[in-house]
Amino acid sequence: MQDTSKRPVILVTNDDGIKAPGLRTLIRIMNEFGDVLVVAPDKPQSGMGHAITIHSPLRLQEVQINGHREYECSGTPVDCVKLAVNQLLHRKPDLCVSGINHGQNSSINVIYSGTMSAAVEGAIESIPSIGFSLLDHSVGADFSEAEDVVRQVVSQVLEHGLPEGTCLNVNIPRKSEEKLKGIKVCRQAMARYEEEFEERRDPMGIPYFWLTGVFRIQDHGEDTDEWALKNHYVSVVPVQFDMTSHHSISTLNQWDFE
Repeated sequence: MQDTSKRPVILVTNDDGIKAPGLRTLIRIMNEFGDVLVVAPDKPQSGMGHAITIHSPLRLQEVQINGHREYECSGTPVDCVKLAVNQLLHRKPDLCVSGINHGQNSSINVIYSGTMSAAVEGAIESIPSIGFSLLDHSVGADFSEAEDVVRQVVSQVLEHGLPEGTCLNVNIPRKSEEKLKGIKVCRQAMARYEEEFEERRDPMGIPYFWLTGVFRIQDHGEDTDEWALKNHYVSVVPVQFDMTSHHSISTLNQWDFE
């Protein structure tokens, strides 16, 4: 446990909204480690990725939840991190944690995830950052097994820090009769959605579309996050915001550019 005379400042956010049970669980655990600032969306923002608000006002309102002062934001998870750093703390927190998300953010889901984009934004700000997700979408999800995982990962990050430009994507299997086998550091599995759009009609007869599809895992390596989760391990994937395909540079340099 941390030295209480030097308690770290911890920013807590999410993409499921300020009232989400996963966020409530994460706040309670983070209070064991440091002084907590909560800035979270005022409504669900799942699938927002790294979106920011630029064409409408951003509103930040102080709220009281369970006797604690928190802030709800009208914007995205990334907006929450930006406002916390620049308008509330006027400094960088010692740690940024996002989640606990209701539903997995493994594999390609990291691209779409508001939960992980908040952690990535923290990394951009050079803040050690972690995104936590539980493989259970239900409002009544059981986070009891996730609590020990969160404590272990946070303890290690506070003790050792993280490489510059890197955050952690932590996915936790849904609680079942099978106990967690442990924590595995993994790579992101290759996977994609085979998407379809279901056409429907509203009460006025005007068509609209609803996104559906199937998640296809194309990579069955035993060092991936999908393998770990399928075999009831917690997956920890180090994520970077540098999206350069470094191995392709030499190939492109052979092209005939003038």
